[in-house]
Amino acid sequence: MTDQKIILSIVEMGGYPDFAPLFRSLGYQPGKLHAIRKAQSWLKKNKPAVVVSEFHFDPELRDRMSNLESLMATLQRYAPDAKVIVFIDKNHRDRLEKVQARYNVFGALGYPIDEESLKALLQKAAE
Repeated sequence: MTDQKIILSIVEMGGYPDFAPLFRSLGYQPGKLHAIRKAQSWLKKNKPAVVVSEFHFDPELRDRMSNLESLMATLQRYAPDAKVIVFIDKNHRDRLEKVQARYNVFGALGYPIDEESLKALLQKAAE
């Protein structure tokens, strides 16, 4: 077992750089999945220090407003100490605020993702 902190990236849409080199430079062991459902299964066996996920609002969802609620519920159960950083379209910030009323989101960065801002959030998460 490694003492290295795990960071999980959930990349469903992408469109931004692979931040794995940044994660490694900050002492994280990066993992990447491409679906919230896969992440939910992964979280039953792994305890990340940080989870980075995209926020997607979908008006078609009946029981939740975004892709994030299912992830956050799983984190509460299996990795409650994990810090969650969200990549978000600035037009959906108000919807994220509604999610934050129920779940703890450590930080949110708007597109395009600024690597220095992400680095600062990750350093703060490690404190």
